[in-house]
Amino acid sequence: MDPMNRGPQDFGHDEDRSDAAGGGAPQRPPRDAITPDFGSPVPARTVQLVSGDFLLTVNPVDGSEIEPCPPLELPPRPVKFTLAERTELTRAAKPPVPPGPEQPRRVLLERQDERERLVRLLARGRSVRLTGPSGSGRTALLDTVAEDCLDLAPDGVVRLNGHKRGSADLLFDLYAAVYKSPLYRPDRAQVLDLIRDIGAVVVVDDLEFGGSALDEFLEATPECAFLLAATPEVAAPSGDSHIEEVFLGGLSRSSGLELLERAVGRALTDDEAGWAGDLWFESEGLPLRFVQAGALLRQRDLLRADPAAFDEYGYFADAPVDAPFDAEDGHDVPLPTLAEGAAPARLLASRLSEAARTTLKFAVSLGGEVPHQAHLPALVGDTHADAALGELAAVALVTPVASRWRLAAGVQAQLTAAGYADTAEERAELAHTAAQHYSWWAGHPSVTPERAAAEAEAALAALAILLSSTDPGHTSSAVLLARTAAPAYAAGLDWGVWERALRAGQEAARLAGEVAEEAYFHHELGILALLGGQLDRARAELEASIGLRGALADKRGTVAGRRALALVADRSGGVLHGGRTSAGEEVPDARYEESASPPGGVPAAFALPGPDPEPPTLISRQPAPVPGARRPKSGAGRAVLSGTRRNLVAAGAGALLAAVLGTVVTLGATSDEDPSNRVRPNQTASEQGDGDGLPADQPDKDDEAASTKRPADPGEDGVVGTSDDPTPPASSDEPTDKPSGSDKPTTKPTDKPTTKPPTSSKPPTSSEPPETSEPPTTEPPTTPPPTTEDPPPPATSDTASVPVSNSPSKSESASGPASSPADSTSGVI
Repeated sequence: MDPMNRGPQDFGHDEDRSDAAGGGAPQRPPRDAITPDFGSPVPARTVQLVSGDFLLTVNPVDGSEIEPCPPLELPPRPVKFTLAERTELTRAAKPPVPPGPEQPRRVLLERQDERERLVRLLARGRSVRLTGPSGSGRTALLDTVAEDCLDLAPDGVVRLNGHKRGSADLLFDLYAAVYKSPLYRPDRAQVLDLIRDIGAVVVVDDLEFGGSALDEFLEATPECAFLLAATPEVAAPSGDSHIEEVFLGGLSRSSGLELLERAVGRALTDDEAGWAGDLWFESEGLPLRFVQAGALLRQRDLLRADPAAFDEYGYFADAPVDAPFDAEDGHDVPLPTLAEGAAPARLLASRLSEAARTTLKFAVSLGGEVPHQAHLPALVGDTHADAALGELAAVALVTPVASRWRLAAGVQAQLTAAGYADTAEERAELAHTAAQHYSWWAGHPSVTPERAAAEAEAALAALAILLSSTDPGHTSSAVLLARTAAPAYAAGLDWGVWERALRAGQEAARLAGEVAEEAYFHHELGILALLGGQLDRARAELEASIGLRGALADKRGTVAGRRALALVADRSGGVLHGGRTSAGEEVPDARYEESASPPGGVPAAFALPGPDPEPPTLISRQPAPVPGARRPKSGAGRAVLSGTRRNLVAAGAGALLAAVLGTVVTLGATSDEDPSNRVRPNQTASEQGDGDGLPADQPDKDDEAASTKRPADPGEDGVVGTSDDPTPPASSDEPTDKPSGSDKPTTKPTDKPTTKPPTSSKPPTSSEPPETSEPPTTEPPTTPPPTTEDPPPPATSDTASVPVSNSPSKSESASGPASSPADSTSGVI
C-alpha cells in the first residue's frame, strides 16, 4: 500500500469487481454488528514530531525519516499546566473504573503514625522511601498522603508509577506531567534543564531501581520532595542520598479482624473469628489477605442463603440433587480451610463467571497484565465480558497500577498452580490471540498514540510469550504486532516502550526469516539511537538495515536509510563507509576509522629499475603547486602523490611504478630528444648557460602536443620517453659513451655502482630537477635530433638551492649530491 498513491483497495473496494465464477458481485466477509470490518485496509498513519533539534516523521511503511529541524519549526519553551489542567490529567491517569456496583473505599487501619510522619517529612522538603512487602497496603497509604500534600508545593502533587520504568523514563514522565508540549519530546539535556524548575511533591509507586540510578534521579530534581514506595527486594539508596527510610509492616490481630468485618459487612461469628486469627498468623498480617478473605466469606454467605446462587455459571452442575438443605438454617457451607484462606485465588476464581475466568487466563499468560475492559469482549468472545473486570476487582484478585490493572500480589502463582494457563502451549495460544487483536487495534486510525502507549504492557507481554514459541505462525504474529504497534508507540513519545517493541520485533523477524521486516526494525532502532545521541549504535543499526534492504532491492527503504546514515556522519564529524560524504558523494581522500596519514601520504620507498639503481627515495609530503606548472594528466600519478594509505595499497607496486615513470616523462623527456641531454640516474642535473633554467623546463617549440603522448616502455637505463610509435627508441638499447658533465668515458653499466656512495649528509641524487629562483615552464624543452657526437657538458651551479645567475658556473662531479626530496617542490622522483 502506497500512502502517497492510494488505490481503490484503500477505500474498501476491490480492483476486480467480478468474482471467480464471472459476472457476480464480489464476495466480502460478513461485517459484525458491533465490530469494524477487519478486512478493510486503512491508509498508513504518519505523524510528524520534534525530538530535541530533530524533525522526526514516523512513517510506518518505509521507516521513520529524520532530519535537522528548521529553526522556524522548533517549538517554543514549554509552559506548565494550570491547576485545573493538572487536576484533569490526574483524573485521566487513574485506571478505568470497573463496571458494576461501586466498590467501597478501603480505609487505613493502624497507619496513622506512618501517615503523619510521611506528611511531616515531605513538608520539610525531605525525600522518603516507603518500604513494604507486596500486599501491605503501600498504594492505599500513598493515595492518602498525596491528598494531604496537595498544597505543600507550587506544582502540587505528581503521581508516577515505576513498574518496568527506568530512571530516564521516570524523568520524562515527570516532565510530561508538568509541562505542556504536544508532539514535542526534548532531549535529555533539555529535560534536565526543564525539570529543575519543577517544585512538587512527587509520589512514585512500585519503584524498581535504587543505588546510583536513584541518586541520579533525585539530583536531577533539586526542588522536588519524593515519596518512593518499593518492595524490600529493590536495591536500597546509597548512603549519600539522605533519604528517610520508613518500613511498612503488617496489621495487628485486632486490626486484621476489624478489616475482615468491614470487607464482609457484618460482625464475625466465633468460628469465623478463630479462623481469622489463624489467618493473621499465617499471612503475617498483610491487609490484602484479609480483603480477599472477606470476599471468601461473602461468597459463603451467598451460598448459605441460596445454594443455586452460582448455578447460572455451572459450578455446581455435578452436585447431588438431594444435597442437604434446611430452609430455616440455610445451606450448610463450611468455612474455607486455612490453606484456602492464605492462597484464596483458586477458590475465588472458581465462583466467578466464565468470562472472568477466561480473563484470568489471559492475565496469567500475559505475565499478570490484565487487558483493558474494552478489549475483553473481543478477546473472550463474549459481548458482556467487560463486566468481568468488576468481578475481579470485587474479590481483590486485581490491583490498580498506573492507568491499568494487574493481578494482585501472589495471584498469578496461585492460579498457575491451579491450572490456569500452566502449560507453555496454552500460554502461547492465548498470547497469539491477544497479539492478533492488538495488531488490529494499535493500527486503527481511531486509536490515539497516547492510548496505545498507555496500554502497551499487555501487547509487549504477548510479544515476549510469542518469541519463546516454536510455532512459525506465532512468530509471524509477533512480527505483525511489533510492526503495527511500534509506530504508534513512537508517535506517543514513549521511547521506552518503542525500543522494547522494536527489539522484540527484530528478534521475531530474524526467527521468522522475514528479511524486509528485520531491515525495518534495524532502521527504526538506528533512528532511536540517533535521537538518543548514540551515534555508534545508530551507525551499526542503519548499516545493517541498508545492507538487508540492498539485498532485497528496496530502493525507497535504502534511500531512507542512507539519509539517516548521512545525518549520523554529519553529527559525528566523519564520512561514511566507502569514502562518501554526508550527501552520498565519493571523496577520494576519505579516511574512515583509520589513522590519519601525513598530508602527502604515507612515506614509501621507490627505486628506479635498471642495472645501476639509486638508493631509495622517500615521498614524505605532497608537493606544493608551482605557478604555471602543468599538472600531470595521469590519474594514477596524482593518486600516488596525493593519495592516502588506502590508495597506495590498492594501486599495487606495478601501477605505482608506472605512475612515477610517467610523471618523469611528462616533466622531463620525449622520444625525439637527444639521449645525451636526458638526466640519467647517475648524473647531476645542470642548468643552461643562458640562465633560462634546466633543459627540462624549456618549452617544446616543435611539438605543442607532446604532453598528450602516452608513455612508452622503460629502457635499460630506466628512462621513459613519449612517442606516437609504440616501438621503443633505439637510444634506449645501449647507454651513451659519455655521461653528461664528465670528460672521462665510462664503460657499460654493470651490476655494481661505479662510484662510492656520497659522504654528504644530503640524500642521494634523485631524478627530480632542483629548485631554482625561476619557476619551470609548462612545456618540455626543444632538443635537436639525436646525433652520435657528444654535446658539450652543460654548466651547473654548486647547489640546487642557490639562485640561478646569468653567468655559467662549473658543475660538480656527476655523482655529487642533488637537492633533498624533502625540499623539492615538484614531487617528481
